[in-house]
Amino acid sequence: MEQITTIVNAINGVVWGPLMLVLILGVGLFLMLGLRLMPLLKLGTGFKLLWSGRTPADGEDKAGEISPFQALMTALSATVGTGNIAGVATAVFLGGPGALFWMWCTALVGMATKFAEAVLAVKFREVDDKGNHYGGPMYYIKNGLGSRWAWLGTLFALFGAIAGFGIGNTVQSNSVAAVLEANFSLPTWITGVVLMVLVGLVLIGGVRRIGQVAGTLVPFMAISYLLAGLGVLVINAAAIPEALSLVFTYAFSPVAATGGFAGAAVWAAIRFGVARGVFSNEAGLGSAPIAHAAAKTKDPVRQGMIAMLGTFIDTIIICTITGLVIITSGLWTSGESGAALTSMAFAKAMPGVGNYIVTFSLAIFAFTTTLGWSFYGERCLVYLFGPRSVKPYRILWIIALPVGATMNLNFIWLLADTLNAMMAIPNLVALVLLSPVVFKLVRDYLAKEAAEKEGKTIAE
Repeated sequence: MEQITTIVNAINGVVWGPLMLVLILGVGLFLMLGLRLMPLLKLGTGFKLLWSGRTPADGEDKAGEISPFQALMTALSATVGTGNIAGVATAVFLGGPGALFWMWCTALVGMATKFAEAVLAVKFREVDDKGNHYGGPMYYIKNGLGSRWAWLGTLFALFGAIAGFGIGNTVQSNSVAAVLEANFSLPTWITGVVLMVLVGLVLIGGVRRIGQVAGTLVPFMAISYLLAGLGVLVINAAAIPEALSLVFTYAFSPVAATGGFAGAAVWAAIRFGVARGVFSNEAGLGSAPIAHAAAKTKDPVRQGMIAMLGTFIDTIIICTITGLVIITSGLWTSGESGAALTSMAFAKAMPGVGNYIVTFSLAIFAFTTTLGWSFYGERCLVYLFGPRSVKPYRILWIIALPVGATMNLNFIWLLADTLNAMMAIPNLVALVLLSPVVFKLVRDYLAKEAAEKEGKTIAE
């Protein structure tokens, strides 16, 4: 195990080196500038489309498998997970408060990345003879870039199918098992078995069942956690100005060791802020467009505007709440990390209640993340080996949950981080090469929108 950890650690140091961080932030910034800040300017429009997207538009009822709203909820079910609770805490523990600033940067440019991913996913998706819609990086690489680049799509699908067992499976069950053991002394293997049964029951129904469950649970869990977090910040209101000062100060200057905190260089703040930001919102990873490709829509740009909300909701809103709760509590120097640190921060403000809020939230977050990522993994495997591979994959998926619940957390996080980067590389390359397609679709959409407004004005 030590040798495996050493090897994975070495790979992680390469794939999460300066080149990867420049690639993630650089591609996002390139797309944001190429789109002329459209994802930021159209944020309000995105929320309007999300609300109206609870049911598909007229004439689009047969253009997908789930509604645009359910597509975002499925994507959010995979993104809103342990990264929002344990991931943020780990970033602050390893990189200091400044890591939160770099998470914000990743999210802001990540909105453009997520937008482009969804636009391409809908534009280049495929439909089988049963009416199932397949899309994502492997399909927009194959159909958008041609046969010369097919190997890149195959690489993405391969990494995606394997990575799911890290980010979307073992990390989730491990985090839930750890927090339930800490708060209720529940053996980790019992948590793993319960998760295995619940996930297995939902997976029988396929993407439509996942969409239904996600559409119900995700809004409920996100709003509940946000309200609890805001309650803590009201209690810690006096410490918020200092907390924000720490975030901006330590984003650009090293943090000295204090208490149980070992200290961190600026590079650590950037590295862990970006890495955990990507782990949380998955912008650039290429996972979310697999869900958006199944949406009942014929307009790639409209779905893109809905998709970009995932990054905004996940990181700018939920991760910020978690980060500020931890920093305002002062416990980020305690030497504790992961979900335990977040739990302590909530419990300090709300004794006897706070830790249970985190426990419940983490359990629901992890459950829905496991559902969303099982769908991603399946679609990657279908691309590689066809529909017959789905059933064996589901069996392996549910078996991995109790295994992950009892494994070493540090190794699981390390493996998940490494596999995430290996997924992101083929996708980011494809986004740059296909960016002219995205820019043209947006220009056409905006021109059509302007013409319709002008027509209405003349008519009036």
